[in-house]
Amino acid sequence: ALAGEDGAYEALFEAHGVLRVQSLDEMADTLALFGSGRRAGPGGLASVHDSGGERALLVDSAAAVGVPLASISERTTRRLTELLEPGLLPVNPLDFWGTGRDAHEVVTGCMRALLEDTDAAALAFSVDLTTEDQPDEGYIRMAEEVFPVTEKPFAMLSNFASGIDRADATRLEDAGIPVLEGTLTGLGAFRHLFDYRDHRSLPAIEGRTSIPVQVREHWQERLSMADPLYEAEGLSLLSDFGIPVVTVSLVGSLDDAVAAAERLGFPVALKTADRAVQHKSDVGGVRVGLEDRTALADAYGELSASLGPAVTVAAMAPAGVEIHLGILRDEQFGPLVLVAAGGVLVEVLNDRCLAMPPLDQARARRLIDRLEVRPLLDGVRGQPPADIDSLTRAVVALSWLAHDLGEHIEALDANPVIVGVDGCLAVDALVIPRRG
Repeated sequence: ALAGEDGAYEALFEAHGVLRVQSLDEMADTLALFGSGRRAGPGGLASVHDSGGERALLVDSAAAVGVPLASISERTTRRLTELLEPGLLPVNPLDFWGTGRDAHEVVTGCMRALLEDTDAAALAFSVDLTTEDQPDEGYIRMAEEVFPVTEKPFAMLSNFASGIDRADATRLEDAGIPVLEGTLTGLGAFRHLFDYRDHRSLPAIEGRTSIPVQVREHWQERLSMADPLYEAEGLSLLSDFGIPVVTVSLVGSLDDAVAAAERLGFPVALKTADRAVQHKSDVGGVRVGLEDRTALADAYGELSASLGPAVTVAAMAPAGVEIHLGILRDEQFGPLVLVAAGGVLVEVLNDRCLAMPPLDQARARRLIDRLEVRPLLDGVRGQPPADIDSLTRAVVALSWLAHDLGEHIEALDANPVIVGVDGCLAVDALVIPRRG
């Protein structure tokens, strides 16, 4: 349910660098930009404007679409300052319009300065292409002058599609200059250009699984049995493939629960081990932060009375950001790796990304970076940043688990995986073997 029918295609497209558009207008702008033949190097988008309002619109729209903006150097800033009239800020995106004095020199000079900045991967000349009274002296002539002096992607971007003068647009296109006919669709085209660059820069996935043959054979045999896995078994599976997990004990009595808690050290968590229960929190099958034997005995009494005597005693994990890692099976494409926002609201948030296994560090990091909860991992409201590298390694390890055992698994959920300052820990695991 979390992945949805579209998830497999998302994973397939990500694996092979397929670009996905949301409308025919976005497709037309993307084809126009790619059709110019120029490809983006490192960095983000530079943009110039004749309106402060349209500049602000582009800043907000770029954030919404996911287009990185170039961070210009001090040298570029000084060059822009020398060109601009007083009061205009030498920043990217740039509003170049003041009184209009020496407009040709100002606008073309600013575009050249931005294009020569090492962090500018492409430039958008963002002006509304309404009819120009004197095209040989206006924006069209400026674009025709600057376009040939750079090899970087360069496009006219209009914020007002219905106002575009078709004759002016045709003149630009005849000169090889792409014309992008909308703010969001044009920025979408630049995002696709950057995504294409980033995908082509990924190294080929090399090597093979590092998991010993006997470990893989053990789990192949276990997953072929009809019996579902206990949570403790699921965590053991994750651990054998290199994913950090909390220490747990599966017990069937209060005395054994107390003994396990004393070995682990209080506080502990107590969870039902009824294999018929897939989502323990939904049935009140979890107790956390049990500080002593009395609290443990009370919690065990409640769980055993409602859900049976079998329980899992687990060490408490340090605080951190909750992430959901998983494997799901698509009938056409096979096992897929899932990375999502974790915790009890995982299906409500629907913040997830899917990939085809196996993955390397770079591809795993791309998955993590696409999550909407990704900023939480950098630390918010005074919280320290989480160990993203440890989460990346866990995603890579999970991808090899999917690669090696995916044919035997219908679904696997490690939710949550708690990502803290000193690493990540899976604190729960649900594994559903594939039947037949």
